[in-house]
Amino acid sequence: MSQPAGSPSSVAPAASNSAAPANAVAGAAPAKPGAPATREQVVAAAIREISHIATLPEITLKIVELVESPKSTAQDLNKIISADPALSSRILKVVNSSFYGLPGQIASINRAIVMLGLNAVKNIAIAASLAKLFRGGELTANFSAKHLWGHSNAVAVGSKMLADSLRLGLADEAFLAGLMHDIGIMVEMQFDRAKLIEVLQKVGADSKGVPMSDWLKAEEECFGANHQDFGIALCDKWRFPKPFVYATGFHHRPLELPNEARTIASIVYVADRLAGALEGGFRQDLLVTDIGADVCEQIKLDQVKLDAIRKLFPDEVKNANAMLA
Repeated sequence: MSQPAGSPSSVAPAASNSAAPANAVAGAAPAKPGAPATREQVVAAAIREISHIATLPEITLKIVELVESPKSTAQDLNKIISADPALSSRILKVVNSSFYGLPGQIASINRAIVMLGLNAVKNIAIAASLAKLFRGGELTANFSAKHLWGHSNAVAVGSKMLADSLRLGLADEAFLAGLMHDIGIMVEMQFDRAKLIEVLQKVGADSKGVPMSDWLKAEEECFGANHQDFGIALCDKWRFPKPFVYATGFHHRPLELPNEARTIASIVYVADRLAGALEGGFRQDLLVTDIGADVCEQIKLDQVKLDAIRKLFPDEVKNANAMLA
């Protein structure tokens, strides 16, 4: 990797290791009176508190359950989605966007499933549902739920581009993992806005959104946990497949996962830094946007592929923003 480490999204000697999220347990015992809450208790309390807000529509959960079943068929998925006209319309909008580049206009959910496959259509349905969770207005001059959603879109695009370039056969899974990697920040926002504002103040980002201090450390000080912890717990509550748990819980430190579980989290790690380096992109949880050489080695990403992705990335993000608006 020849790019100097000081340049945006260059390859650094190693991936930074941040505070490790615990596998939060929704039923963690409450803290004893007067005793500080443990990480697990903090996370469990947050998930309980926001359960009425951070709830995916029942139809989306049905879709996830259906596709994860080895007995599911295209006809089963078509029946569920077609029963919801609004979701059907949104899925067809995505399928017919330039992002997928399919020949001709796809006019039915059944045709979309045939062209893209069960898993891809499942991920599009989840993406359509996630957009509704990124609400809550502006917390500070340079942070809002809308800003975070834009960043999530960018990371999703970067993750898909990386998976395609590396020919991993995981493009749709990588897209969704990128889209939801920072969902833990939305948990924090819904759970305790005042504490998240305190995090933002501690981080002290400048007018360009570049942080002056470590976001994860600030979260630990204010919440007693960080957004990776909250992301793991929410994915567990939604009963999402493990790759999404890994992406939300380890995107700052993918190499701490077992070797066989690192791929998606490593892809999201790289895409997160590519997105953070975009002009105006959210990067308050990244002190630097350098990409660890050890993570690149893990997914066999060389400088040529990385530079090619970086060149096309801004235009692909614009297309995705229009698609997921």
